[in-house]
Amino acid sequence: MELGIGIGWRPEIAAEVESLSGIDWVEAVAENLCADHLPDSLVRLRERGVTVVPHGVALGLGGADRPDPDRLAGLAARAGLLGAPLVTEHIAFVRAGGPLTASPRLEAGHLLPVPRTWDALDVLCENVRIAQDSLPVPLALENIAALITWPGEELTEGQFLAELVERTGVRLLIDVANLHTNHVNLGQDPAKALDELPVEAIAYVHVAGGVEKNGVWHDTHAHPVSEPVLEVLAELRSRVDPPGVLLERDDAFPPGTELAGELDAIRATLRKAAPPADPGPDRAAARKAVPSADPGPVPAGTRDRTAVAQTALLSALVAGTPAPEGFDHRRLRVQSRALAAKRADVVAKVAPELPEILGDGYRAAFLAYAGSRPMSGGYRRDALDFAEHVLIAGGPADPVARRRLTYWWQDRSGVRPPRRTTRLVRAARAVLVGK
Repeated sequence: MELGIGIGWRPEIAAEVESLSGIDWVEAVAENLCADHLPDSLVRLRERGVTVVPHGVALGLGGADRPDPDRLAGLAARAGLLGAPLVTEHIAFVRAGGPLTASPRLEAGHLLPVPRTWDALDVLCENVRIAQDSLPVPLALENIAALITWPGEELTEGQFLAELVERTGVRLLIDVANLHTNHVNLGQDPAKALDELPVEAIAYVHVAGGVEKNGVWHDTHAHPVSEPVLEVLAELRSRVDPPGVLLERDDAFPPGTELAGELDAIRATLRKAAPPADPGPDRAAARKAVPSADPGPVPAGTRDRTAVAQTALLSALVAGTPAPEGFDHRRLRVQSRALAAKRADVVAKVAPELPEILGDGYRAAFLAYAGSRPMSGGYRRDALDFAEHVLIAGGPADPVARRRLTYWWQDRSGVRPPRRTTRLVRAARAVLVGK
């Protein structure tokens, strides 16, 4: 399906998106939509004939566990509600621990890279097949940006994606900003990746902004699209005419005129790039590729090995446990700080009363909390746990702020703030669990 030029729809810029000219389609984060009704803005866009694609961020198809049936059902419901031609997700893991490792469940709150190994590929392919069987429309998967790389990888990114497409017939969502990020952070050549992956399997392309700090590229989606990212888009355009190209922006939203300017830059890049050569019958057939025969269930040992490796990494990032062997310790620290900072930012968005009540002390208090309390549920649960943590510690010092935080916590938790006896019991439990 030819999608054209699109933009990521976000509630903060709904009015700006509706007013932009030349928008053929939009993409909406699936988890931000209700399964039974749409925001008025999306209803109006659909009435104008604008295609809406749901973009999932929480399935964790690269994780060791099989996909959660409830999450799959929710994504399927949103696809049906939107009349979407396809749905998209990521090649990533977002949680670890649990029954496979007999350890507490940990949530990353972020997309983390899977190792490019045959074990990880086997697990991913089975998870993708499960997802495909549960969804009413085709699935496309996105390459992610990374600050870290796994030791002992057996495949390049392009080879990994090519194997994934061949085994499952899944489509690809190629994020050129992520290719640039991995070039800066990991030394991976975007052109080589594009040469190796089956570009004819691309469903559409993401373009987004970021920023470089101390030699590390941060894929923020909160900055203008840079020239190097547009150069990667031109590289891709020289190999294939993508069915769709979409501008992503998730924070620090600029005026509509700036968004329109970035869209114009994307259109100009696509026009000026060398047209793709005739792919020939073999490459052209990739658009209609069928998956290879289902090899059957992945052996339990393969999932177990994947689970242990991913749990060890995520625990090092969010719980301060020793770094697994072979990882770059400096990069792990950078990733760990980035995860904590993202938690603080997202909690401030889902519970804006917390930074209002705590004032300038919010961020330092949250980062201290995050350093000792890995996230085990969603961000709203995290906000409640943080508020409880502050109250247990006797904060805030200002009595007015403490009363406000207490009322806020009571209103959402439905129970009284924990008193000293409860705090002692919980502290004793924490010691026992630590043993």
